[in-house]
Amino acid sequence: MNFYITTKEFIAMKNNLKISDKKSLFVLPDVNKNIYLSSRNLEGVKVIVASELTTYDILNASSVVICEGSLDKIESAFNI
Repeated sequence: MNFYITTKEFIAMKNNLKISDKKSLFVLPDVNKNIYLSSRNLEGVKVIVASELTTYDILNASSVVICEGSLDKIESAFNI
């Protein structure tokens, strides 16, 4: 999942998902520096790797976006 995304494209993606006004958590399967850099200045957005996911992160967000491949990493990290 290493692709290039700009901050403008990240905002458009949030608008398309209809979560632009909500506190959002994006769960990625692996570290992606580009997505982190694209979202770091946006208010109410947190990007995290699936292996570092905590209960607090989930409860603190109004919407959670789990990217493709993240669910497998979450299941293996928590032995589900």
